[in-house]
Amino acid sequence: MSEIKLPTEFESQMFSLLGKEEFEAFKTAVNQTPRTSIRLNSAKPFTLNWPNSPIPWSRQGFFLEDRPSFTLDPAFQAGAYYVQEASSMFIEHILDSLQIPKGIYLDLAAAPGGKSTLLSTYLGNEGLVVANEVIQSRAQILKENAIKWGLGNIIVSNNDPDHFEPLAGFFDLVLVDAPCSGEGMFRKDPQAREEWSPDNVQLCSARQKRIMDKAGALVKGGGYLIYSTCTFNKQENEEMIQFLTGEFAFEPVQIPLDPIWNIVESPVETPDGTFFGYRFFPHKVEGEGFFITILKRPDSASSQEPGKIKDFKHPVLKSINEREEIGFDTELGFEGKGKYYSLNDSIFRINQAFFRHFERIALHLSLRYFGVELGKKQKNDWIPSHEWALSTLPKNGFDSFEVTLDQALDFLRKNDQEIADLPSGWVLMTYQNLPLGWVKNLGNRVNNYFPKEWRIRM
Repeated sequence: MSEIKLPTEFESQMFSLLGKEEFEAFKTAVNQTPRTSIRLNSAKPFTLNWPNSPIPWSRQGFFLEDRPSFTLDPAFQAGAYYVQEASSMFIEHILDSLQIPKGIYLDLAAAPGGKSTLLSTYLGNEGLVVANEVIQSRAQILKENAIKWGLGNIIVSNNDPDHFEPLAGFFDLVLVDAPCSGEGMFRKDPQAREEWSPDNVQLCSARQKRIMDKAGALVKGGGYLIYSTCTFNKQENEEMIQFLTGEFAFEPVQIPLDPIWNIVESPVETPDGTFFGYRFFPHKVEGEGFFITILKRPDSASSQEPGKIKDFKHPVLKSINEREEIGFDTELGFEGKGKYYSLNDSIFRINQAFFRHFERIALHLSLRYFGVELGKKQKNDWIPSHEWALSTLPKNGFDSFEVTLDQALDFLRKNDQEIADLPSGWVLMTYQNLPLGWVKNLGNRVNNYFPKEWRIRM
């Protein structure tokens, strides 16, 4: 790659932050090709055959020696892994090492979904993730990635942080990967370099304060707030810790580190004590620039429980009665108890243990997706959805058909296919035991139900 020209004022900033020797190492690293990394979906069967090495702070994260064509990998389309920058996978280490209590989590600026799917894996069936994105087009991408991940514990919303005000003290964990000046992505993102200026840094800092002024209040007593950026300057990082602790009561949290990781702990002095930020520099770690901190809300801070909603009334969602719900779980062979809702004649399922939390959320937010959409039921027959196909829920009562790589790519391109020995009716197409979606074999033709807006064009 040709040498990257950094903004002059940015170079001065980094020289002051790092010193001469480290600054030269930093400039060298910025001109090196970044490594490709992925995080596996432990809920789906997948064997990683590409040459790889583990990411030390993530049990499911791996560096790849080369970057394959992910678009042309059916396993990627099936949600077997997520292509994610290695530094941001450190959140997995935070959750595991501190044993953060599970429950109701919020990812306030979630698109495209890397951190939301990480939280989804950590929670499993012991909680829900509200994955929020204020920009509508990005909320659609977030929805697609939540569906591919398939665990059924993600709620996708499309709201401004202001809209969360009725949910103050509601969340066990709030994660804000804040929109920032993007200094840590300079070697990947030419636009970030071109748009950078000290004025833009100040603009980003002001925007972050507006977001965090809302986010801080959403954490319940005893809950946690994680704040992160992909930038280096102190205005958007350490100074944000000082802002937060000046606006809200928080307690410091220190994350255990292995010294060989070369992650830099940055103490931040506040009137309430020493807090801690963690910096990832590309000349020290195999990853992009990143900053993260975690703060704990005092146990005495206010908390909001969902309470019982006597009669759930929603403009478009309809709760399904308990007798039908038991019937669905029995008929479809689902483990545990599900809570079911209908939306535009389609049936959705979430974990019943959290339905009261879900209903409270649904009354205040603009939802784009939740749980698992199963499809429509006509008399005794199901018209199964693509969302159900990609979910980890069983698909009892349907035939499946294992396809070759070429057949899988034809399916994902929505090309016409003639497949010998294909069962009749609804058939779940699988590749290496990973569900890809549905076809319906009518005998004289085969209809492909892969979503047309998802089809690959390569």
